[in-house]
Amino acid sequence: MLKDFSFGFGDSELKVALPEERVVNVVEGKPAKAVLDVEAAVREVLNNPIGTPPLKNVIQQGDKVIIIASDITRQWVRHDLFLPTLLNELNEAGIPDDDISLIVALGAHRHHTHEENVLTFGQEVVKRITILQSHAPETDEFVYVGQTSRGKDVHLNKHVVNADKVILTGGIVHHLMAGFGGGRKAIMPGISSYNTIQENHSLCLHAVVGKGLSPECTVGKLENNPMHADMLEMAELLKPAFLLNAVFTPEGQFASFVAGHWHEAWLQGCKTANEIFGVSISGKTDLVIASAGGFPKDINLYQGSKTIGNSFMAVKSTGVVILVLECRDIMEPPDFSGWFNYDSLYEREVALRKGFTVPGFIALKLGYIAKEVPHIVVSLPQNKEFFEKAGMLTASSLDEAITMAEKIINKTEYTITVMAHGANTVPIVSV
Repeated sequence: MLKDFSFGFGDSELKVALPEERVVNVVEGKPAKAVLDVEAAVREVLNNPIGTPPLKNVIQQGDKVIIIASDITRQWVRHDLFLPTLLNELNEAGIPDDDISLIVALGAHRHHTHEENVLTFGQEVVKRITILQSHAPETDEFVYVGQTSRGKDVHLNKHVVNADKVILTGGIVHHLMAGFGGGRKAIMPGISSYNTIQENHSLCLHAVVGKGLSPECTVGKLENNPMHADMLEMAELLKPAFLLNAVFTPEGQFASFVAGHWHEAWLQGCKTANEIFGVSISGKTDLVIASAGGFPKDINLYQGSKTIGNSFMAVKSTGVVILVLECRDIMEPPDFSGWFNYDSLYEREVALRKGFTVPGFIALKLGYIAKEVPHIVVSLPQNKEFFEKAGMLTASSLDEAITMAEKIINKTEYTITVMAHGANTVPIVSV
């Protein structure tokens, strides 16, 4: 019996009928209740934290407090909705607004404009407290705080190091390299120097030149992940006083908040995020059909890379992945698309080792994924040349892509995994 499935494609949908008996996995995020009263939820976790006393007992009157917050590339965290409550709680603990600063964790991203500060943190927060920005290339802004066990020198923003109390904020989602976002990422790369970021991120590459990427630095993996372990050591050198992180529903609303010890509370948040977005599957399949979920998640290949990384986790080594990605802005951003101009993965890797960037890492990872398993992309006709340069096949329709995949799989009774929201769902093989 045939069953219809829909896949987001830009602002529209592509539909295909698949034999129901062959579809063994339908990967969707689990329903999660949205937080209805954000202020009450935040107050609750600040007063009943994990691994520390309540915030009011951690902070003493007279402390100079600095809050580390994500930049506009993480606007989905919606700091503007929960930071006012955090400020009010600090006020009640005896810390006036004049003794509170917020530092934008830019990492190596560009500076915010005033308007972007308002957009990201809200007018109330921008009016009430001092807003600083940590921009990694500005060497005079960073001070040495120590070295990790892997020999990485740690330089952190001097305003953060000199504060009496540091509070980490952010959002927890699966992360392509570090396992999960949030937590210690506010420090590394958030308020770290450019060289410190480079040193840490280089751990994502294989120890042997020419072998590409470390297999340990991947989505949802914390154990034996050298990048993550190094980040933890860097955070420990700073010893943040407190953490407030958000976890989200599949629709992007707040599912819950965690607060308290910068590591213990964050781990609990990772567990919750994995319960929502980590989807158990019975096994890998011959064919995976995945979309990012439509615009804006498939606006370009850089955004679509999350879907590629997640769908790769569900396909057999002898299988095929079909991707439904409109990619109306295929050449954006240039610091990603330019990496596909190298003639070989080896050249791409050598260039990345000389100057690590996250877009470069993703481009290299996509190259190795496409080399290991054939990927057929249903996209706009004008994107054909770019996808071929990226090592992928193209098709003008889902039906054409399935016909192409069947020839590669070369068996009639093949199994299928469907991932209609592949950007946000992480398949986990049941053991």
